[in-house]
Amino acid sequence: MPAPEAQAGRRFPNEVPFLSDLGVVFLGAADGRAEVMLDLLPRHMNSWQVAHGGVSMTLLDVVMAMAGRSLDRDARGGVTINMNTSFLQPAGVVGERVIARGHAFHRSTTMCFCEGEIWNGDKLVARASGTFKFLKRLEVSKKLK
Repeated sequence: MPAPEAQAGRRFPNEVPFLSDLGVVFLGAADGRAEVMLDLLPRHMNSWQVAHGGVSMTLLDVVMAMAGRSLDRDARGGVTINMNTSFLQPAGVVGERVIARGHAFHRSTTMCFCEGEIWNGDKLVARASGTFKFLKRLEVSKKLK
């Protein structure tokens, strides 16, 4: 996958307002792997002035789902069925950059099993595993109405 600096500012394949508001940058997704990054700002901090765990979980959720979607061009919508996260150390402070990497290690017709990691430089700060169910976007939108 290209270096983060080479693709900073690339748009997500589908617009996700929450990720745009958060400032998540899409770096790429192909062959069961995906990568996103986030430059940490004051709005990402918790009361201890380190990145909020919810920010880390969002990055892991997104990057794992994108890794799974990269294996099937017809998969347009997906939902997280299960996600387990281990926080190894604080993700970072204002001004630092974190990069999340996801890998899909098993895919069936509708389900995908993935792992993800968040890195701050050479420090591994969090790991996760997740199970995702993929649907065609039309099927998802019909059920929500």
